[in-house]
Amino acid sequence: MSYREVVHSDQAPAPIGPYSQAIRTQGEMLFVSGQIPMNIRGEIVSHEISAQTRRVLDNLRAILEAGGYDMSQVAKTTVYLHDMNDFKAMNDVYAEYFNESKPARATIQVSRLPKDVRVEIEAIAVR
Repeated sequence: MSYREVVHSDQAPAPIGPYSQAIRTQGEMLFVSGQIPMNIRGEIVSHEISAQTRRVLDNLRAILEAGGYDMSQVAKTTVYLHDMNDFKAMNDVYAEYFNESKPARATIQVSRLPKDVRVEIEAIAVR
């Protein structure tokens, strides 16, 4: 039988659809759903990419901590940008959160994101 546990943080916004904030597996991996720049009241923060990226990474960190992980245990992220011209500003903020333990990463430009935000980030953490 496979082991699968839902992880939830009250310090990050509730999902806006039929998904969990994160799932922890028996192999001690944590899969964090894509986070957007929404606060716990469900409001989108700023339209500025740096502020949005910071909120996304704060949400991600809160979910990791609820699952018993920290940012240094993130092995892989996927960054979805509405506009690749935002890459440098996003990357500057991202580097503050992953300054020593840099996970593998893919960054993809997409035509649209939920609630028309400019950035979404998902992550996989491993113990």
